[in-house]
Amino acid sequence: MSSKLEQLQAMLAPVVESLGYQCWGVEYISQGRHSVLRIYIDHANGILVDDCEAVSRQVSAVLDVEDPISSEYTLEVSSPGMDRPLFSLEQFAAHVGEQVKIKLRSPFEGRRNFQGLLRGVEEQDVVVLVDDHEFLLPIDLIDKANIIPRFD
Repeated sequence: MSSKLEQLQAMLAPVVESLGYQCWGVEYISQGRHSVLRIYIDHANGILVDDCEAVSRQVSAVLDVEDPISSEYTLEVSSPGMDRPLFSLEQFAAHVGEQVKIKLRSPFEGRRNFQGLLRGVEEQDVVVLVDDHEFLLPIDLIDKANIIPRFD
């Protein structure tokens, strides 16, 4: 995780949690003039548009005061959804048995993309079964990971 992302997470998670929501994760996608700060929130009762709006207002106020991002950006507040992104080892551990899609920052054993069964977590590695081969992917190499929704 980049230091900018760590700074944003440390600043914004307490704000989200003070409103009664879980801060599921934070993404900052820097694309020049079209950068996006995306905050995923969750709650036992689910997330409605009004929840996202309330968090967005509060987070915007904090960002205006703290001003951690010097360039233009769009703030988005969203539920993790069915294809929820996974950010932490704890989140991976909670979703063992699910199908996942993982993209790495750099190649691991010659590849960057993995899709398979999430088998577990071992120390700082995520264990994924892909085509009868088990991979231990270092959490620090994971750029993006999502659950693949099941419709059965």
